[in-house]
Amino acid sequence: MLSAHDNEILTQTGPGTPMGDLFRRFWIPVALAEELPEPDCPPIRLKVLSENLVAFRDSNGNVGLIDNNCPHRRASLFFGRNEECGLRCVYHGWKFDIDGNCVDMPSEPAESNFKDKVKITAYPAQEFGSVIWAYMGPSHLKPELPQFEWALVPDSHRMVTRWTQDSNFMQAVEGEIDSAHINYLHSTFEKGQRATEAQFAGSKKGAPDLTIKETDYGFIYGARRDAGENGDSSWWRVTQWLLPAFSLIAGTGWPRGGHMYFPQDDEHISAWEYSYNPEAPLTQEQRSFGRAKFKIFPTTHTLPDGSITDTFRMEANPENDFLMDRTVQRERSFTGIEGIRHQDMAMTQSMGLISNREGEHLGTTDKAIITARRRLIQMAKDLQEGIEPIAATHGDLYKVRSIDFTAPEHDFTEFLEAHHELAEAQN
Repeated sequence: MLSAHDNEILTQTGPGTPMGDLFRRFWIPVALAEELPEPDCPPIRLKVLSENLVAFRDSNGNVGLIDNNCPHRRASLFFGRNEECGLRCVYHGWKFDIDGNCVDMPSEPAESNFKDKVKITAYPAQEFGSVIWAYMGPSHLKPELPQFEWALVPDSHRMVTRWTQDSNFMQAVEGEIDSAHINYLHSTFEKGQRATEAQFAGSKKGAPDLTIKETDYGFIYGARRDAGENGDSSWWRVTQWLLPAFSLIAGTGWPRGGHMYFPQDDEHISAWEYSYNPEAPLTQEQRSFGRAKFKIFPTTHTLPDGSITDTFRMEANPENDFLMDRTVQRERSFTGIEGIRHQDMAMTQSMGLISNREGEHLGTTDKAIITARRRLIQMAKDLQEGIEPIAATHGDLYKVRSIDFTAPEHDFTEFLEAHHELAEAQN
């Protein structure tokens, strides 16, 4: 259970809010690099932390992220002409570069210096790991980019996908660090079996033992389940939660990866999946599967406040109950919903746009969720007191991996040793 006051701190990320200020200390993923494929290509609409923005790639290939509204008469710059190192408003011809400077004002007399007095809101943007990132915080505190392994491998070794979800960011984040649900939500069974016999990755239903080690970048979250016929060994699935809204999901082989969930506003998020193999390029089959499983359609979407944003919508969505099949639910799948991602989204979005956490009853397997909430709320409060987040300015902290392994003991020590070996190998 979370009080209404703390739930507001946790979920509100617009300008001037404590959590919004915290998010603005970090680099934020805002678009796929392929959405701006070449210099002077058409701009795209984005909504980030409740701000309506336009992104464009200028004639030199640099990316700009500026206010959607021209400061002259507030017309949308999405309709602008992307030409000669600037985005030109088609209403009166005012033109802005990627730094927000007005570089041309043809509607004013030639001798006027008015353009030198006009500047539009602009945020630094960088392309890194097939993603366009933005920094929306104080300019003198701009940090280095988080040095994720998936972003550092060659393009051929990586695939990144994004889509839109209609919920607050924290509901999606909490799904990432909830290991208990995999034995239920994602489980399947053979025809003729009872649903209570359903399994995920060979693990029967039950409550995992959880161990959490907090770190400067977030925490390591280990979920232990009995393994072997006699339960004489332990299966560890270990997830990395990285501030403020990144994850690395446990896996035994390559490719593997994780997710990021960043607010468009308090009720809509840009969700991302990254998949990579540091040892070899991804095969065409892996890439095709990675794209096809989502069935994402680029489109435009009108938000409740009337603003329009470019987005990526899934074919399976709340309007069609995520294509749930009750026959499949009876005979094969615990949910009747096809695909892990759709199953997660169905639960996350069914909570409402912003979950009322006063109505919750959390249990022992919710330890990671409780820890993440506490950490984010405290960091947001600390920032209001002038205490800056360490992770934001230490990009090397993000050079970690998730792990999945079986050990003969129930002791978490073996997991920690394995994790440190992986972390040292990355550094």
